[in-house]
Amino acid sequence: MVFKRLLGSGSGGKAADGIPLEADTLLPDEPVRPGEILRGEVVLRAPDRDVRIRTVNARLVANAAPASVTKSTTTDVDTNTGVTLAHFQVTSLFTIPKGEERRVPLRYRLKWETPVSEVRGLPLAGMRIGLYTEVDADGIADRTDVDAVRIETTPLHETLLDAFAAAGYTCHSAWVDPEYIPRTEREILYSRQGFHLAATDAGHPRNMELYLHSNAVGAEIYLRKAALAEKDWWSKPPALRYVAAHHEIGHVDFEAKARQWTHNVAALPDTAVDDRERVDYHLDSPRWWRDT
Repeated sequence: MVFKRLLGSGSGGKAADGIPLEADTLLPDEPVRPGEILRGEVVLRAPDRDVRIRTVNARLVANAAPASVTKSTTTDVDTNTGVTLAHFQVTSLFTIPKGEERRVPLRYRLKWETPVSEVRGLPLAGMRIGLYTEVDADGIADRTDVDAVRIETTPLHETLLDAFAAAGYTCHSAWVDPEYIPRTEREILYSRQGFHLAATDAGHPRNMELYLHSNAVGAEIYLRKAALAEKDWWSKPPALRYVAAHHEIGHVDFEAKARQWTHNVAALPDTAVDDRERVDYHLDSPRWWRDT
């Protein structure tokens, strides 16, 4: 285990005068899927004096290099400014006596919309997901270093990616935008994962963007010609929406569907088409627009 020594400000305002606390987060080196439970353990030590813990929280974050510049399968991507996927309480209100150690179980069921960082045990280019442990105690408000979290694709993810590969598109990389997909029900408010699909054969759109908005039933599938440098949803080429269910795996020819979907996307414009319905409000103030 590698403990990080947390030092609070203390009553005197100096870190050296603060109350030291050693913290480490233990996560199993095995993948977990969206919809499953992330399990781990937070270990806290009070080496010098009693420490009263107010709360221990965990923050799950994702950060990825833009797909347009991702060239390797490295997972060494900084998460200090990452997109927050979940922020949840681990425990609260207890005291660690001087010289003692406390082990607190960490349990969190991942939302179905949680981005993935690997496919069949292999890192997904451009993706890294990690977890910080945040401690609020008397004289301390600090967090641990990031611990890597392996989140792998669901069987439906894999089936769809395989179908697109058979249709002439390989998954080149992925990324997470701190935005949502319009007109979708969502539990993670500001996060969407895109996959960069690159054509392996002539006669296809050279690059496409694939978004899988998952839930307990299946996934909404959004497919469009790629505009990897553009982050605004409505400034990209138009996207077509399809659906697939978990129970359809093995019963539906998704390869045929993927070929039809790519054919449909090829017929779409290369430039953005903003098809939002807008309502103009006049309330004696600057007008604003609402997407309906």
